[in-house]
Amino acid sequence: MKRIRSYGFNALRGGILLLVAVVLAISAAQTSHAADVPSNQELQRAVDMAHEKFKGLKDGANADYIPILAEVPSKLFGVAIVTVDGEVITAGDVDHPFSIQSVSKPFVMAMVMQEQGIDAVQHKIGVEPTGMPFNSIIAIELNKQRSINPLVNAGAIAAVSMIEAADPAQRWGKIERGFNDFAGEELAVLEDVYTSEAETNFRNVSIAYLLYNYGRLYSDPLEAVDVYTRQCSVGVNTAQLAMMGATLANGGVNPKTGKKLIKSEYVDEVLAVMMMAGFYDESGIWAYEVGLPGKTGVGGGIVVVVPGEMAIAAFSPRLNEAGNSVRAMSAIKYIAEQLGFNVFK
Repeated sequence: MKRIRSYGFNALRGGILLLVAVVLAISAAQTSHAADVPSNQELQRAVDMAHEKFKGLKDGANADYIPILAEVPSKLFGVAIVTVDGEVITAGDVDHPFSIQSVSKPFVMAMVMQEQGIDAVQHKIGVEPTGMPFNSIIAIELNKQRSINPLVNAGAIAAVSMIEAADPAQRWGKIERGFNDFAGEELAVLEDVYTSEAETNFRNVSIAYLLYNYGRLYSDPLEAVDVYTRQCSVGVNTAQLAMMGATLANGGVNPKTGKKLIKSEYVDEVLAVMMMAGFYDESGIWAYEVGLPGKTGVGGGIVVVVPGEMAIAAFSPRLNEAGNSVRAMSAIKYIAEQLGFNVFK
């Protein structure tokens, strides 16, 4: 009461008016934001139109450097959206499991940051695009930092080696549980894909030993490569992949389970690296034309994040020369344009 009397009635009235103004401003901002978010009907229409528009597109070819990927039926095509409210909108072959491949990389990056802090990835791996193919050995030799990005193979293998573990089983168990948490349900390794990759991953073994030689790998090289190979062989369907992306869109909280997986202040850094290096050698043109952070994989999957709102995922095995799914990329770009999604606008 002494404080109120000292300031007088006018000050009290001014404080109340200011509080009312703030509440009204927040309410207006929330109303404006709600008006900008597309309805479920609009999302479903955009997804259906994208699937219909590009289902006949036959450009590109399955990846074959991992032999079993060449056997995936090329006609498969699924599109899904998951909102931060947990709404799931789909079209096409969204229940067909495919190997997650490089789409797994930003989620392991997030796990490392959650364990070791925001600076761990930047200091021990790096966050710059390499300007070279995702499996480049030359990029390691030309850069003094050696591993410089967690979304190319060298940096991704280094990220696996940074997961705190006493042995390979514990290391893999942490990654497996992390993927399940991001998807909101249990995922399984596609053992035939794992076997096919493990029999042909000589280049990744070379990368791991080279990093180890330069002090940029933080576990046994063969262990890191094996866990990384198993990581890339995890089976995920389009709807599950969209849920994983929606967890990033939702500030690190899974919209389905409500579980907090990564600190919200770390999500910005993950999305920034996805924007800079998520589409292999097409990352620049994707940012230029679409303006959304995302990650692709040679298994045919792509996930793109609309921060604070939703994730868009698509799957189709035919890839272009850069290693990105032709149908999936076309569908996501179409949806983003139709709904006006672009972080730069």
